[in-house]
Amino acid sequence: MAGQPYIYSGPGFSLLRDKNRFVLPKELRSPVRDSSGKDVLCLAKHADWKCLVGFGLSRVEDFETQLDAEQVRADTAGKPFNRDSRAMQLYNFQQVPFDGSGRFTMPEALAGLAAVGEQLFFQGIGRTGILIWNPEELYKHAEDPAFEAAIATCRSLQEAEIAKAKKS
Repeated sequence: MAGQPYIYSGPGFSLLRDKNRFVLPKELRSPVRDSSGKDVLCLAKHADWKCLVGFGLSRVEDFETQLDAEQVRADTAGKPFNRDSRAMQLYNFQQVPFDGSGRFTMPEALAGLAAVGEQLFFQGIGRTGILIWNPEELYKHAEDPAFEAAIATCRSLQEAEIAKAKKS
């Protein structure tokens, strides 16, 4: 686990399924499994957006280095930095098991923080992990060009999953 950076890339979409479970997309499941050394997805509230961030356990090893770097940036910019407050954000994650097919149950507290409903859009964002959105929350960022591709991908995957579910 240690020493190797894990890269999360690609999108995915899941509808709420039987037994109140979502499915972690196959493309994102492998890096989570490899990083955690087991079928465990770490989930936390994103610091700035109304979504969740998911990652494997190995990312926790980088939190202190990240805190140090954020402290240096704040000090250099002459801005205040509350290390304890930021650490509370980083370390406030839940370990959520998933099965071999990627099925997992969303913790209630996190679901509430991210307005999770019956649909999830997943977007890998490199070493940080996976952004996990309620599509309606993602769509609120439509005016921001940085979200354009993610929104288009989400809409396309959403339509395909809903059509597939209607056929079942």
